[in-house]
Amino acid sequence: MTSDDVRLIADIGGTNARFALLSLEQGVHRQIVLPCADYDEIVVAMKAYLGMVGDPVVKEAAIAIATAVVGDSVKMTNHHWSFSIETLKQQMAFDKLIVKNDFTALAMSIPKLSKSDFVQVGGNTDSQLITPLGIVGAGTGLGVSGLIPYGDIWIPLEGEGGHSTVSPSNEREVDIIKVCWKQYPHVSAERLVSGMGLQNLYSAICELENVEPECLSPREISVLGISNANPHCAEALDTFCGLLGSVAGDLALTLGAYRGVYIGGGIVPQLGSYFEQSSFRKRFEAKGRFQQHLAEVPVFVINAENPALYGIGEAFSLS
Repeated sequence: MTSDDVRLIADIGGTNARFALLSLEQGVHRQIVLPCADYDEIVVAMKAYLGMVGDPVVKEAAIAIATAVVGDSVKMTNHHWSFSIETLKQQMAFDKLIVKNDFTALAMSIPKLSKSDFVQVGGNTDSQLITPLGIVGAGTGLGVSGLIPYGDIWIPLEGEGGHSTVSPSNEREVDIIKVCWKQYPHVSAERLVSGMGLQNLYSAICELENVEPECLSPREISVLGISNANPHCAEALDTFCGLLGSVAGDLALTLGAYRGVYIGGGIVPQLGSYFEQSSFRKRFEAKGRFQQHLAEVPVFVINAENPALYGIGEAFSLS
């Protein structure tokens, strides 16, 4: 890459597509967020973005996308876009096109962020352990990743842990999952710990209480839950935080991520101090014989703006 070269980078979620340019001189710049629903195909959105920034000559691109990336065919989990990597490369006349899972890209951003980009929620305040890091976060879906230390570098993990089976920790959650089984034969963590998960939790709680649910967005459920203006939203939001704690604690144990677990996605950073006081931390540590181990593990909420864009930019150096 020379000082004149410009690369296209993108973070494609189930709701929004974030685009930017990357160059040696200006770093990440010209960031624009486009609603996925406004474009029939990813290639149309990419060309629209490039038109908005003056149609620069771009020969290399890297895309972080909210789905599994295995082989040439990519199909999004929570949106209708699907494409062939090779065909998209030809349509855009790229010399190189890298496609990674969005939470793999988020993981790659963490070593590049500063302390001011994180808010710590419990655990040891000065962990210097050389262990893997866990990354999990809720947005439209639930993303999971990790970073493995190898000498002076971090190796990102690529997987779909959000689709693992959710595990209840009390009778109320068992009842909620029984309601969800009517709609979903497999109730994954993502079905309850995500934007749509908040809606599923709220609807299930209303059914259990024999109350007709309102048509509320995840954002509205969060706002009503934080203010305690709606008791069913309040329970849904607290259950969401508790289940996320369980998922994050499982990830810490699975990876041996005793140096830290990082929380990304679009929902938790908007909860502010509510999240710090929620049931998240108690459930994160509630791992029986390993409770004392988990009590030492720090959790960090990522507050940086569009960190996956910075992470996917690192993919060029790893390819």
